[in-house]
Amino acid sequence: MITTSKVEEIFRDCLWRDDDDGERLEIEGIVHTMIFEAHRLESHRDEVKHMLSELPNEFRDSAEGGGGGWTFLNACNDRNGHQWGEHLYMEQLMTMGIGLGLVYYLLPRELWPSLPGSMPYFTVVLGETV
Repeated sequence: MITTSKVEEIFRDCLWRDDDDGERLEIEGIVHTMIFEAHRLESHRDEVKHMLSELPNEFRDSAEGGGGGWTFLNACNDRNGHQWGEHLYMEQLMTMGIGLGLVYYLLPRELWPSLPGSMPYFTVVLGETV
């Protein structure tokens, strides 16, 4: 199950801190650039993967039996059609997924204005079939 509190908890734990000396991951989100500490982000891989698996099937990579990708605007709902979050939390989840190599933008940023709502489409690749 995806919840805003769980996304926020994991996100905050993964953020780069001034006293970190590990690998720094800088991920461009839609509005924000997130800076994560790579080892802490990796330690949450299973939790992030599970939350991403709860998104609608349309987000899943077509090689995994999904729809191949969908607009960011629809990531506020889980696969059962229930709204779980708002844009800030959706962006947090998506950028953690990008940092872990589980989420990919389908088009470069310069093409986003041509998309509905000027929002990117992304795909989720979990390495498993649905």
